[in-house]
Amino acid sequence: MHGLDPALERESLSGVVLVEGVSDQGAVEALAERYGRDLDAEGISVVAMGGAQAIGSFLAQYGPDGLDVRLGGLCDAGEERQFRRAFERAGVEQPGVFVCDADLEDELIRAVGAERLLQVVEAEGDLRAFRTLQGEPAWRGRPVEAQLHRFMGSGGSRKTRYPPLLVRVLDLSEIPRPLERLLAHV
Repeated sequence: MHGLDPALERESLSGVVLVEGVSDQGAVEALAERYGRDLDAEGISVVAMGGAQAIGSFLAQYGPDGLDVRLGGLCDAGEERQFRRAFERAGVEQPGVFVCDADLEDELIRAVGAERLLQVVEAEGDLRAFRTLQGEPAWRGRPVEAQLHRFMGSGGSRKTRYPPLLVRVLDLSEIPRPLERLLAHV
């Protein structure tokens, strides 16, 4: 729904989930699908802002001084203070800011576990590339979870491709709390 004519957006939009990037957006949308929710039909848009620094302008657009829709936000631990302050400055009551520890990829790696994640990496045809990363001097001997985090954040489309895949392999009882609570909020 993002990018529609403002008049059309005002009529059809009931809520907005603000996320830092496209990888977060994909994970939230995949989880909504897992829960059997049709966000478009509910009038909820998941908006990738292109970084936490943009939060103020998006809150101006969708908050009380803009379209005044229900808002939720997902951010990394390092961005929590910036998110919460922006929600407060925008006059959003009961801000639905949900914080990943340390970031979404970290939450998903912990929830999925290294063994299952390696199975996903293999199924995606990326195991050889991951083994190459493990052999690099800077990554040798590091915990496999740290290696997987680095691997998911590098190499073209992996940062956007893996979060939705990991959400799809999780049992619903294993969903990271920030994601679960964010969707319950909107």
